[in-house]
Amino acid sequence: MNTAELLVRCLENEGVRYIFGLPGEENLHVLEALKNSSIQFITTRHEQGAAFMADVYGRLTGQAGVCLSTLGPGATNLMTGVADANLDGAPLVAITGQVGTDRMHIESHQYLDLVAMFAPVTKWNKQIVRPGIAPEVVRKAFKVAQTEKPGAVHIDLPENIAAMSVTGEPLSKGDLEKTYASFRSIDQAAKIISQAKNPIILGGNGTIRANASVALTEFATKLNIPVANTFMGKGVIPYTHPLALWTVGLQSRDYISCGFEETDLVIAIGYDLVEYSPKKWNPDGKVQIIHVGATPAEIDSSYIPIVEVVGDISDSLNEILQRADRSNKASPGALHLRDDIRADYEQYANDQEFPIKPQKLIYDLRQVMQADDIVISDVGAHKMWMARHYHCDRPNTCLISNGFAAMGFAIPGAIAAKLVAPQQQVVAVTGDGGFMMNCQELETALRIGTAFVTIIFNDGGYGLIEWKQQNQFGESAFIKFGNPDFVKLAESMGLKGYRVESTADFIPILKTALAQPVPSVIDCRVDYRENLLFTQKAGELNCTI
Repeated sequence: MNTAELLVRCLENEGVRYIFGLPGEENLHVLEALKNSSIQFITTRHEQGAAFMADVYGRLTGQAGVCLSTLGPGATNLMTGVADANLDGAPLVAITGQVGTDRMHIESHQYLDLVAMFAPVTKWNKQIVRPGIAPEVVRKAFKVAQTEKPGAVHIDLPENIAAMSVTGEPLSKGDLEKTYASFRSIDQAAKIISQAKNPIILGGNGTIRANASVALTEFATKLNIPVANTFMGKGVIPYTHPLALWTVGLQSRDYISCGFEETDLVIAIGYDLVEYSPKKWNPDGKVQIIHVGATPAEIDSSYIPIVEVVGDISDSLNEILQRADRSNKASPGALHLRDDIRADYEQYANDQEFPIKPQKLIYDLRQVMQADDIVISDVGAHKMWMARHYHCDRPNTCLISNGFAAMGFAIPGAIAAKLVAPQQQVVAVTGDGGFMMNCQELETALRIGTAFVTIIFNDGGYGLIEWKQQNQFGESAFIKFGNPDFVKLAESMGLKGYRVESTADFIPILKTALAQPVPSVIDCRVDYRENLLFTQKAGELNCTI
């Protein structure tokens, strides 16, 4: 047995089902070992796509997704997806090939110090410098990647080490015991919550990672406290719940901003600062904050909790609930915002103008998708509309790259989502800019049999940057480009292609596309004049709660 074979055995021991990546000279021994493995190697068209697939696999399952590249340019291509997973709290293990240790001391073809390169974008990384340490490196990699807060780790395997003979066995995994918050912090939190006049809950992605959405919903319901979620916290409470204030995180003011401006207590549950900077909702640092999370709060001058309840989130919420009493309190003022929020959402239900408004496109998408279906949003102007208007009944049914906000995320992510949930409908929502960054992975989707729908918000430019330029300078520059015929492009790849010619076309086309046994692409022109209209409306918003 060589080191590569032992490495693969260790990956099998960790429960790895898929490895996403590209073959290369320096990972040949790993690929050879995978031929007789229970692990399915999925050959992608670009290393960035492989990393995004591992990223989304980790987010949806809680088990580290694994991606593989060769050295040099293969490894640098991998980095964007690795950084995305790390900032978004998705467990991921990246494995790179490397030159032999006998070539590292001299200038060598395609050699980069990958351990140094990956250090800023991972929780931990290590080179396997001796064959016998492979089991320890792999076990630690998965433990670190999957321990709260999850993130990316990196293993570097030199080609001469991979080929060396070795004896050894995978290490047993063991189980991590839950940790529980102190009764002192629970009692303090319960007392403050009982006294607050206008509390509001900020639900983040940590709640989803901890499978604590049911506990959060019960907590909010029994204490009658409204809930706003971050972009990555969609589904922490069903959007149909009467206490749900939907999504916060737009850089412009919105109805929900009024709730944070008037609150006297924010209960941040499973909230990571990277999801939505506290300087946006607590710029003066004057709002009282209770932090409920699996790990202590990060340091930020606008996020200084008066109490930190650190431990298993579901248990913490249940314990606080038993001690808090808000039976004599009036309904928090922020609840009055819900009527305005819903009215704003519903006003697009019957809009038939074309090009289609982004709000209408997303409204119709929500009508077609079922509660368990999964939408993956790319990054661009459409992401802001998806964050604001696509609402979720359940966690992990709308995934958005937000910490790193990397374009090209949606199509690879949809492939991973379909592998994880083959019975669910999956839709990738992307702009024309993001689509062209990783559309080659649609061939991967076709080859491995993952049928999903890609909806292109087509505006012929980098719409989000144009939005920012218009807001700041009153004009735009350098953001327009040409596009191929997306329908013909899809058909040339063996996919189904559709073009929306009127607003009424969209729902029938989407339903047809979702029924196809192969991936489908829907090209839809959007009216991004709505971007500036929203900014103008937000600027005129007068809070009266």
